[in-house]
Amino acid sequence: MKLLRYGPAGAEKPGLLHTDGSIRDLSGLVPDLAGAVLHPDGLARIAAADPDSLPKVAGDTRLGPCVAGTGKFICIGLNYADHAAESGMDVPPEPVIFMKATSAICGPNDPIVIPRGSEKTDWEVELAVIIGKPAKYVPEAEAMDHVAGYAVANDVSERAFQTERAGQWTKGKSCDNFGQIGPWLVTRDEVADPQDLQLWLTVNGEKVQNGSTRTMVYGVAHVVSYLSQFMTLHPGDVISTGTPPGVGMGMKPPRYLKPGDVVELGIDGLGRQRQDVVADC
Repeated sequence: MKLLRYGPAGAEKPGLLHTDGSIRDLSGLVPDLAGAVLHPDGLARIAAADPDSLPKVAGDTRLGPCVAGTGKFICIGLNYADHAAESGMDVPPEPVIFMKATSAICGPNDPIVIPRGSEKTDWEVELAVIIGKPAKYVPEAEAMDHVAGYAVANDVSERAFQTERAGQWTKGKSCDNFGQIGPWLVTRDEVADPQDLQLWLTVNGEKVQNGSTRTMVYGVAHVVSYLSQFMTLHPGDVISTGTPPGVGMGMKPPRYLKPGDVVELGIDGLGRQRQDVVADC
């Protein structure tokens, strides 16, 4: 299934992408795409519904983030060897973990807002993993049982805030509208192999990122298991699994976003996003 949330920011309703391309309303069936709804039993209830019987939604409606109730937005840094190289850093011996504020989460086509004082706002297409069942001390062989599905994410980053200011990476990752997620939550059964997906991103029509999850250092099952050794993962938690090469920081000379730019990105089978770049007011 391809699940989504639609409507005004902060008042989204749950929906389903029908095989005919239309959006169907799920609000009469589930309260939102959060919590127990993301558990295998909750997803089975949605799957059992006849999509033709669900109310049709206007096709031009805004899409919100495809998951609600996210308690943790966890990111994995330097998880592609070629991206680590362009960043001038070694491949880490264990996954690098940092947090992104949940207030950064927004819809897939909501704008990238350049924060005040920023000169180095950058892009990062990433595979997002959505947790569906609580995970604590989970062995790698069982990790995928705890995944509800996958989505496209843009881990927007302000590099000066991230690496040139004292402290940790979080403040360069957590500005408002620095976490576009969606358009859909694609359930795990529709993704044959999360380690064989193409990712791409363009800026003003120029393809700058073009990679594959095959080159991840630490795959999805390992990352879910690894994180569960340090914290309980809850339904709705989002894990952004790292970006392939082609970010602005790695270009020679470096290139960063400016108001008026247009960013488009996508992952095979998981949909695409489009964002206008604007300045914070």
